[in-house]
Amino acid sequence: MRNILFLVFLSILFACKPNINQEERIKEDVTFLASDALEGRQTGTEGEKKAANYISNRFKELGLQPKGTSEFLQAFTFKPKTNPHDEVKFDVNGDGTITGNNVLGFIDNKAENTVIIGAHYDHLGFGGEGSLYRDSIKAVHNGADDNASGVAIMLNLAAKLKTKNKSNNYLFMAFSGEEMGLLGSNYFVKNPTIDTKRVSYMINMDMVGRLKKDSTLAVYGTGTSPIFKQVLKSHNNHFKLIQQESGVGPSDHTSFYLADIPVLHFFTGQHEDYHKPGDDAEKLNYNGMQTISKYIFNVITDLDDNGKLAFRKTKNESEETPRFKVGLGVIPDYLFDGVGMRIDGISEDKPAQKAGLQKGDIVIQLGDSTVTNMMSYMRALSVFEKGDKTKAIVKRGDEEVEKEINF
Repeated sequence: MRNILFLVFLSILFACKPNINQEERIKEDVTFLASDALEGRQTGTEGEKKAANYISNRFKELGLQPKGTSEFLQAFTFKPKTNPHDEVKFDVNGDGTITGNNVLGFIDNKAENTVIIGAHYDHLGFGGEGSLYRDSIKAVHNGADDNASGVAIMLNLAAKLKTKNKSNNYLFMAFSGEEMGLLGSNYFVKNPTIDTKRVSYMINMDMVGRLKKDSTLAVYGTGTSPIFKQVLKSHNNHFKLIQQESGVGPSDHTSFYLADIPVLHFFTGQHEDYHKPGDDAEKLNYNGMQTISKYIFNVITDLDDNGKLAFRKTKNESEETPRFKVGLGVIPDYLFDGVGMRIDGISEDKPAQKAGLQKGDIVIQLGDSTVTNMMSYMRALSVFEKGDKTKAIVKRGDEEVEKEINF
C-alpha cells in the first residue's frame, strides 16, 4: 500500500511540474554564458568549451539535429597572430595552433532552401588586444551584450521556428573566433556542412542586448537582396530603424556576403562597457531582446514563401574608409543619424579626454573639415599625424564648444 501511495505522489508531483517554456529562456541563456565561470569565452580556452557544450545541450533540448563535423561541433584550427597572454590558458596544439569550435544545429523541413541564423559566442577572456579596459588588475570580460545577447536570441528563434515556417530549412550557428577576425564563420563558408548554393539568406545578431529608450535598431546588409527593405519596413511598428545597405561589416555576416549570400545583421549600438569587464548580464534590456526576436521572426515569416532570395552586391564602404595614423580616442555612436559624429564613450588618457570632450558631444568640425557623418569624420581624421595640433568644434546641448586637440 505504501508503494502505491508513493507512486501516486510521484505522478502528482511530475504532473504539477511546469513545462519549460523554451521561448522564455533569453535571460537564463545570457546569465550562464556571461558568468564568471566561463572566464570570458575566449576561443581556445576551457571557457569557450563550456559555452559550446551549453549551446549544444540547448540545441538538443530544442530538438535540433547536429550539423557539425562531430555531432554539433565543427572544429577549426588557427595560429594566433600574437603570442597568447601568459595568464590565459589556451589549449595549444603540438604545432602551435589553437582549436576553436563552431556549434551547429539544424531544423530539417525537407525544403529545397535553407536559412542560416547565426551569432558568435566567443569573447575576449581576460582582455588582450581587443580590450578597452585600462586597469592593471586582471578582470574577466564577460561579454553579455557582446555576444551572449545574440546567442540567446538565436536560441529563442530556434524555439519559435521549430514547428513553424516550414518552407525553408534552418541552420542555427554559434560561431567562435569572431573576436580574432571572423575565424569561425570564414572557416564554415570554406568548409560548409550543408550545400551553401541552396542557402536563401543569412541573419546575424551581434550586440542586440542594449536596446535604448528611443528603440533605435541598426540593420546592416539591407541592400544585399532587393526584398529586404520592404519587408523590414512592413513589420516595423516599434523601432527607429537605422539601415545600412553594405553587406560588409565587423561581424560574421561578412563571411556569408562575400560568398554571395544575402545577409541581415542586427545591432543595438555601442556603449561604455564595450570590450570592458562591465559588459555584464544585469545591464541588458531583456524586454527589448524579446521585441527584437519577435521582429526578426516576423521578417523570417514574411520571407518564408519567397523561395531563394536574389543576391545583390552592395557598395563596400570599408574600401572607401580612409587610413589614419592617429586616433581621437572616442567610441562613436553608430546609431546616431543626425548631422555630425556623436561621441558615445571616451577612452582614458587619449586626445579627446585630454581636450575635455565628453560623452554626448557631437563633433561638427575637425581641423578645417566639416563633419556631417562618420565617413566625413574619418576623412577629416586621416590628414593628421602624431604630434599635430588642431581644433575640434562640438555641439554640446544647444552650444557650440571649441577644443584644442593634441595628437
